[in-house]
Amino acid sequence: MTDATISPLQRLRTVLDDAVLNVTGGERPRSAPTLDRPKQAAHGDYATNAAMLLPKLVGAAPPMIAERLSVALREHLGDDLLDVDVAGPGFLNLRLSDAWLLRALSDVVAAGERFGAQGAGEAAERIHLEYVSNNPTGPVHIGGARGAAFGSALANLLRFHGHTVHREYYVNDHGNQVELFGQSLQARARGEEPPEEGYQGGYVAEVAARIPDAATRPVEEVAREGIALMVASQKASLEAFRTDFDEWFSERSLHEPRTTEDGSAHESKVQEAFAVLAEQGRTYEQDGALFLRTTESGDDKDRVLVRADGRPTYFASDVAYHHDKRTRGFDRVIDVLGADHHGYVARVEAAFEALGGDRDRIELLITQFVNLFEHGERARMSKRAGEFVALDDLVDDIGVDAARWYLLARSHDTTIDLDLADARAQSAENPVYYVQYAHARIRSILARAEAGETTGARPDGSTAAAGEDIVPAERALLLDLLSWPDEVAEAASRRAPHRLATYALALARQFSAFYRDCPVLAEDLPPVVRERRLDLCRATAGTLAGALGVLGVTAPERMAERED
Repeated sequence: MTDATISPLQRLRTVLDDAVLNVTGGERPRSAPTLDRPKQAAHGDYATNAAMLLPKLVGAAPPMIAERLSVALREHLGDDLLDVDVAGPGFLNLRLSDAWLLRALSDVVAAGERFGAQGAGEAAERIHLEYVSNNPTGPVHIGGARGAAFGSALANLLRFHGHTVHREYYVNDHGNQVELFGQSLQARARGEEPPEEGYQGGYVAEVAARIPDAATRPVEEVAREGIALMVASQKASLEAFRTDFDEWFSERSLHEPRTTEDGSAHESKVQEAFAVLAEQGRTYEQDGALFLRTTESGDDKDRVLVRADGRPTYFASDVAYHHDKRTRGFDRVIDVLGADHHGYVARVEAAFEALGGDRDRIELLITQFVNLFEHGERARMSKRAGEFVALDDLVDDIGVDAARWYLLARSHDTTIDLDLADARAQSAENPVYYVQYAHARIRSILARAEAGETTGARPDGSTAAAGEDIVPAERALLLDLLSWPDEVAEAASRRAPHRLATYALALARQFSAFYRDCPVLAEDLPPVVRERRLDLCRATAGTLAGALGVLGVTAPERMAERED
């Protein structure tokens, strides 16, 4: 990690660690000391539990250790430490000087939208991230939309934190569903109803109409062309939703024999994976079927790979696909799955382990359902998709920014109740509008300052009317800004981009409080105060833009009416 990526708070933690080593004689506690904001601003800028971690190492009670730590901190920080006191059972409360805060603010401003980035440092990994993987037999639906928002935001978050991320979409273009799709297309081309288990949505007729001679050509050809058209449509929908991929991986390719550059033929990836499992004694035959011993890895029963009639199961593709992922050399594999995939977790983890992978290196994240409402009543908005809501319909209704925000504002493993009326509202009650408005407002303030505008004298009773010292509203905003790198690190570790939405909304509200209490463009402000407040504006705008960028939401320079 370079100096440019070390945040002010990380440097303060380093000072705290050095103070701890001074007190213990060089021994580290089992747990790293915390350095958090106290619940009440009157208790200081930061509080640490360091003294309560050291009694066994030091042989003294926490309050006594806290006193020793306060001496060591004063030695390390000098004039940067304005005050330190011992509270409760041994907490240390720290208040930092204006000089320390101003240097920290300069760091934030200099970093701009990259403040908080690259925090993973030497722990950065090469990650394979698969998400959405909507069946290629229909439009991207609302469940896929949540997977798209979450997966793309998680990819952005992990990259922002410093990891290398390969984004992949798994195209399920093999098996019975493809045959049924071909039959459904052909039936529509002939003016007939699709098979009972086929695909009923109005889009099927639209796709069939784009395939030449669909009524008479072999169903396999019709199915393949239909799949290609649907995949192209899904790509367009997802790109419009700011969801991109480095690779669209075909399931069918797993089952096809491979040919190398010299023209020699090789077994399919499915057969290759089966061979690896057989070598490890992880498969067996029973009643003519081939099973994988997933119970050895905690699954509730062994899973069928090949049926007695010789047809591979869908799980066989999963096994081969994860073998392929593992052999591509990634440090970590993350699968984002839909709400109907809970039963897949144990078996896929077991298969990954059986193939020789480290179980700690694969993560399966389940996204939960999305319920749509309109003014509190259940909403129906599907135009042509049949029994499900399409991503395109959602975007047409509320826009990309609102759709992404509302699909990301809660943890992926909780159900979302999305009220369309709330998402359309252009008011302070709409969180995405509020955050975007805050960013646009700050950009307007900065533009006016650049143009030399002022707003007259400071109002009577201004909390920042006297002196050049940092006032409480400035301090509170800056301390919130300094917590951003920690929020990024925590969100990346927990696979929780929703935390960034929560942070961005809180920061926008904190800025509103600052702007209310601290005039920025008043003509009678001392120059040093004006520039400090403009720097706080610059830092807030950059951090908000960074957070919105990770979420895949725009950070507008000015707000305009949304076009329907």
